Amino acid sequence: MLNENQLMNKAFVNINKVSKSYGEVQALNDINFSVDESELFGLIGPDGAGKTTLIRILITMLLPSSGSASINGMDVVKDFKKLRHLIGYMPGTFSLYEDLTVAENLNFFATIFNTTVKNNYHLIKDIYQQIEPFKDRRAGNLSGGMKQKLALSCALIHKPEILFLDEPTTGIDAVSRVELWDMLKELKKQNLTIIVSTPYMDEAQLCDRVAFMQKGEVMEINTPQQIVEDFDTPLYAVKGNNFYNLLLDLRKMELTKTAFPFGDSIHLTTFEKYDSAILNDLIMKFTGQRTHTERINANIEDCFMEKMLRNEA
Repeated sequence: MLNENQLMNKAFVNINKVSKSYGEVQALNDINFSVDESELFGLIGPDGAGKTTLIRILITMLLPSSGSASINGMDVVKDFKKLRHLIGYMPGTFSLYEDLTVAENLNFFATIFNTTVKNNYHLIKDIYQQIEPFKDRRAGNLSGGMKQKLALSCALIHKPEILFLDEPTTGIDAVSRVELWDMLKELKKQNLTIIVSTPYMDEAQLCDRVAFMQKGEVMEINTPQQIVEDFDTPLYAVKGNNFYNLLLDLRKMELTKTAFPFGDSIHLTTFEKYDSAILNDLIMKFTGQRTHTERINANIEDCFMEKMLRNEA
């Protein structure tokens, strides 16, 4: 049976005790995990969790304060020149040349990697065809979704072995978000390893595995399905008329472990398991409000909130 070090050595991406600090600010603290070849791996967490810092270390743009990382056996510090030809990177903000046209941007990125659009057109065909009718339009005049498709095309034109995307769906519409994730699934089928960061919990379910990150640390790494299945705290959806006061009152009850707003209901976790009708009566006696309470299954966001609170305790 392989031990942890042997498993990491067989992985495509290895991160070993990576830390990064800026003066007294600890951006990353002892990060350890590996990513398999052709895996769609998600870095999930709020702003300030350390997702962008970790990605920048992996794409050789930033030096770690301690620890090491490698991609396909090459060290991100010692072998950075070789690695940059194997890496595709799509930053969180649109960073292509807005005064160049769609076609000019794509040709430029192909040229700096000593290739041509013609040679590698098959790599981006499915994505680029959606914006090709606008190839003479300046990049700055594209919609948010079209900018993302152009950025993704430019990141893929040199045939990378691994693709990094830093919060690629931030600021784009819901339809474009779905389209982008559909494109990532298709790219995965071409044996491309993908690491994507996102603050959106619903996107975590689209990854093969995810790392929950908070304040520079990894709280858990697992498949989204397993994370949800491992949630063993009693969870209820509570609905009432005076939503804000109900939330405040629920947080004061002794039986309450956590209470967070989720859409039109409050997700309540308790220290003990209750029948929904009994819990409903207890809530009414304490709050004076008539509520509707039902036992529910956890979603990925419930799991993250529990892990975050446990990590801060």
